[in-house]
Amino acid sequence: MATKQFKGSAKDEADLTRADSLAREIFTDIANKWALLIIEAIGERTLRFTELRDGIEGISHKMLAQNLRMLERNGLVERCVHPVVPPRVEYTLTEPGRALRATVDAMRDWTHRHLGRIETARHRFDA
Repeated sequence: MATKQFKGSAKDEADLTRADSLAREIFTDIANKWALLIIEAIGERTLRFTELRDGIEGISHKMLAQNLRMLERNGLVERCVHPVVPPRVEYTLTEPGRALRATVDAMRDWTHRHLGRIETARHRFDA
C-alpha cells in the first residue's frame, strides 16, 4: 500500500475539507462501520483474530483482515505474532487507538440517547 507524499503545510494536512489532505485520508480509513466495531471490540483487551471475528456479528474473514491491516498501518492497532505452531496473532489498541475508542464510545452513547428520536424520524419520513 503506497503512502501519499504530502507537500502542504501541517494546517493543510489536518484540513478534512481538502481532498488531498492526510487528515481526510485517515478519516476515510477509520470512518467505516467495521473499523469502528473492531476498535470497540478490542477495547482494553488483547484479542486473537478468531475472537474478534466471533465478537463482531456479520464481519467476514476478508473484511476483518483488511480492516486490521488498515488500523495497524495507521498506528491504531498493534499486531503481535507469537512464534508458535500454528502461529498465534494478537491485536491490541495503541495509545492513539485507545483515544479513538473514547470517541467511538461517545458515538455509541449518543446513539443510545437518541435512538428513539431517530426511529421516530425514520418512521415519519418513510410514511
